[in-house]
Amino acid sequence: MIDFKITRDPQTGEEIWAVPLRGPLLLNHPLFNKGTAFPEQERRELGLLGLLPPHVDTLEIQVERAYEAFRSKPTDLERHIYLRALQDENEVLFYRLIQDYIEETMPVVYTPTVGEACQLFSHIYRHPRGLFVAYPEREHIDELLANTPQRHVDVIVVTDGERILGLGDQGAGGMGIPIGKLALYTLCGGIHPARTLPVLLDVGTDNPDLLNDPLYMGWRHPRVRGAEYDAFVERFVQAVMRRYPNLLLQWEDFAQAHAGPLLERYRDRLCTFNDDIQGTAAVATGTVLAAVEAVGTRLRDQVVAVFGAGSAGCGIAEQLCAAMVGEGLSETEARSRFFLIDRTGLLREGFSGLPPFQRAFVQPSSALASWRLDRPDHIGLADVVSHAKPTILIGVSGVAGAFTETIVKTMADLTPRPIILPLSNPTSRCEALPAQILAWTEGRALVATGSPFADVVWSGRRFPVSQCNNSYVFPGLGLGILAVGARRVTQGMFMAAARALADTSPAPTLPDAPLLPPLTASRSVSHCIALAVAKEAIAAGVAAPASDTEVERLVHERMWTPAYARLTGC
Repeated sequence: MIDFKITRDPQTGEEIWAVPLRGPLLLNHPLFNKGTAFPEQERRELGLLGLLPPHVDTLEIQVERAYEAFRSKPTDLERHIYLRALQDENEVLFYRLIQDYIEETMPVVYTPTVGEACQLFSHIYRHPRGLFVAYPEREHIDELLANTPQRHVDVIVVTDGERILGLGDQGAGGMGIPIGKLALYTLCGGIHPARTLPVLLDVGTDNPDLLNDPLYMGWRHPRVRGAEYDAFVERFVQAVMRRYPNLLLQWEDFAQAHAGPLLERYRDRLCTFNDDIQGTAAVATGTVLAAVEAVGTRLRDQVVAVFGAGSAGCGIAEQLCAAMVGEGLSETEARSRFFLIDRTGLLREGFSGLPPFQRAFVQPSSALASWRLDRPDHIGLADVVSHAKPTILIGVSGVAGAFTETIVKTMADLTPRPIILPLSNPTSRCEALPAQILAWTEGRALVATGSPFADVVWSGRRFPVSQCNNSYVFPGLGLGILAVGARRVTQGMFMAAARALADTSPAPTLPDAPLLPPLTASRSVSHCIALAVAKEAIAAGVAAPASDTEVERLVHERMWTPAYARLTGC
């Protein structure tokens, strides 16, 4: 465990870090290492003379050298491996590189490339990062936490690897997701990288390919479930609360059977949220609000079809429903406008065994009485589009190609400006390609996707396609929470984040503009969301009172920028 003291030069305001390392040990610490950018005075004071080439580089020159190496890699997976290695060698350079070239690097650091990296995690593993909490070590979780290099942690992203993106059970390979998410916390939200910790709860895997892979690095055992699983997670949460009482804990890529129950169990015990349920809902709501404004209608007048009625789909529907209620509808009126389709078809009256989060969106038989159906026992997406006439279609199913030409054209025949969001990722699981949607709707659809896509050119017009990715919301959410020391994460914070995101959209004022700002604006978007979330936390009574000016200062002070500090010995 390595502590360092931060002060500021009273004359210039420059940060000064007093670090306890010298020589090769200093060069091997990714947060302290400047590589060839160590100035001569620091080389002499910190025992680095002769260990580096004599020329002193600027950070800008290092970035160009690293970018050249990044571009030379033949595949996105190789680029991902290179960036991860750079992160483990020199974090300032890593974050400055991905900040300067965010449009090229972010899809490599995170979706869609991170999915392939998780699948091949045991084959491309290079350097330890994060904390693996394996079930056989359940009696020693406090000791495991004590072994981490960070004494102070602000954010943990934790997964058990069971539902990685749309790829299913990746076991220990799921660690790639918390590592990637926390990189985005720093890149977009300015959360200091030294105060983040990725965690993998290794409860085994039911993926036979992993269990039979001689290189698999996780616990080779079928997944622990039931009471044993719950007790293990409880041990982890208690240990985290003891060590980091002011922590923000983000649940990530847990299977449906665990995602909702874990959120309900812990949301009132510590500052925590589930990004797949709540973060996805917030970014989708912000995108829809921007699209509705661009079309010139009101949210309360929309009809919404959600294909994929898991925790993410129902979370989106709940957030949009709450926004409709905020525009004056009763809850019953709002819920009547949502049609959620699961594997067994439309959620409707007569279905048994539905979990509570799905039961809230069951359509009564009376609402479907006039529908002429070929198979009344299974009401699919095509039936819903034909009869319910949705103006908004959202996909979170992981079923590639589910938004067929017939379905999209039918929707376009029934509404002049359909809003279509195929949000499943990685790219191979997308419900429809943006180029297809725009061609089938003759350029009338407003489209955003879960994975990144290039601009679409149709009939001489260029349509930028926004990636409706959680990275627009969770970094700013976390920044706002930490800035004011919020004790809990409330639903109001997600609504505040969604509205702040919608306010940054260029679509309402510019024809053919994307629904969301470009990735290059990610830090400014996170700043806007952080301010809205921090003010909502104060209004909700889960943070200490502060003026708007004070909130601005707190948020600004929390945003770390990738730049080298002056180093001294201690």
